[in-house]
Amino acid sequence: MSENAPYTPPKVWVWDKENGGKWAGLNRPIAGPTHHKDLPRGDHPFQLYSLATPNGVKVTVMFEELLAAGHAAEYDAWLIRILDGDQFGSGFTDVNPNSKIPALMDYSGQTPVRVFESGAILMHLAEKFGAFLGRPEDRPELLSWLMWQMGSAPYLGGGFGHFYAYAPFAQEYPINRFAMEVKRQLDVLDRHLAGRDWMVGNEITIADIAIAPWYGRLVRGEAYDAGEFLSVHDYKNVVAWAERFYARPAVQRGAMVNRTYGPLEGQLHERHSADNFLNRTQDKIDG
Repeated sequence: MSENAPYTPPKVWVWDKENGGKWAGLNRPIAGPTHHKDLPRGDHPFQLYSLATPNGVKVTVMFEELLAAGHAAEYDAWLIRILDGDQFGSGFTDVNPNSKIPALMDYSGQTPVRVFESGAILMHLAEKFGAFLGRPEDRPELLSWLMWQMGSAPYLGGGFGHFYAYAPFAQEYPINRFAMEVKRQLDVLDRHLAGRDWMVGNEITIADIAIAPWYGRLVRGEAYDAGEFLSVHDYKNVVAWAERFYARPAVQRGAMVNRTYGPLEGQLHERHSADNFLNRTQDKIDG
């Protein structure tokens, strides 16, 4: 089908493995494993299986913030290479039947607990440690923004990001459709953040940790090379909030974990102790 040819859907959809560009292998119309592969397990109570996408960064930032605040939240972070299909291994689908990163095994109690979906992992850790939940009276507001992010980000990533940066060819209608929605979402955030340092209350919470890896990264010009296209500089309150967020040392560490792109000194493919930020970054391994 050419770029400008009209498309008439068939009466019955059939999966075409060859159609979908270089990212086609990330998804399929069925669930379950494609191959047997056990997951590694380290020595810490929390075992994270992830990649430094925005959803993955949420959780590594949460762990690093917990550790910085003095909580006993030591974790092992194992790299899941989604382009290689690691998320379809039998061990991973046992932890997350949805075959998406991140996935967490919590061995801190008497019975191991699996947690999948990034928002659920943030809530699980926040409740376990009583941290980054804000004041009790702010909980409805916090949960509202957390659910807002979970429902809105697919328009940014799977919608705008896919058609603007990853689709096999550019298409005006979906790019316009999703650009309009992403700008509306940025305006929602910009209006809310007027006169505020953080999303809820006077301190960082899981609402910020959930939203910033998506929208903060976008307004910093680090997503889809789309900053100029979306005029992200217009959202001054979001930009200022993102700068506050990414200035935090724990956030900077969390953004390095399971990262496989960018400067080698900013990539920590696996994280098993705090010392790894000094001795296991990819520039030291490759060098």
